Amino acid sequence: MGNVLEVKGIRKSFGPVEALRGVDLTLQSGEVLALVGDNGAGKSTLIKHIAGVYRPDSGEIRLDGRKLDLLSPAAARDLGIETVFQDLALADDLSVGANIFLGREPTRRWLGILPYIDNGLIREETAGLLKRLNSHVPGKAKSVARLSGGQRQAVAIARAIYWKAKVVIMDEPTAALAVMERQNVIKYARELAASGAGVIYIGHNLVEILDVADRIAVMFRGAIVHTTTAGETSQETLIKYMTGYHDKQAGAQRPEQEREKRHV
Repeated sequence: MGNVLEVKGIRKSFGPVEALRGVDLTLQSGEVLALVGDNGAGKSTLIKHIAGVYRPDSGEIRLDGRKLDLLSPAAARDLGIETVFQDLALADDLSVGANIFLGREPTRRWLGILPYIDNGLIREETAGLLKRLNSHVPGKAKSVARLSGGQRQAVAIARAIYWKAKVVIMDEPTAALAVMERQNVIKYARELAASGAGVIYIGHNLVEILDVADRIAVMFRGAIVHTTTAGETSQETLIKYMTGYHDKQAGAQRPEQEREKRHV
């Protein structure tokens, strides 16, 4: 697997506040990379750069090795970067299929002249996709307004899979979901990775993070301070980096090491 996304030296300030301090990050195709950190660590600012919401003061973002100049979320989406936010950008009054194909509806021509939306194809493709995800989303629902939070997540994730997104950002996708629906979202994240996408998964629940992720990157005060594989770390270690405690420990050890060197 190669790197589908590379973030190099991203810096961003809002007035006197330095939100990102030279962030470096890589994401591979087919992996789930969890991004963790306390509130204010810079997670949201970082993913908004990748999603095309913000432009960096310096540094660069590369997709499949090509430097990006993202001017908007629409431009990011056109290049294959999808974002599943907490509040989900779904059109409540539209059906499941209409949301999956929103803005990219297949068309046919009546008498070879007048174009019209091919609703039959939308229904067929939607049914097949939901079956593949083994979701409990009613494909024939006339609107997504009454779907549960987990079902709405499934619709957004189905959209990313169908359009073969290269990078999918999942911003706290299980917030406010019941336990069973959380497990389904984790399953969907793994399904996205299995489809070949690189998944950035943002969350606060470390048990969930250790379950879903292949690798974990920890942010603290606007920088990536630790990256590890999920199988080689623990909640305790992650918390130490998230709170800066590990840096304090290292700082306390350095003077002691320097004293030992002077006595050698």
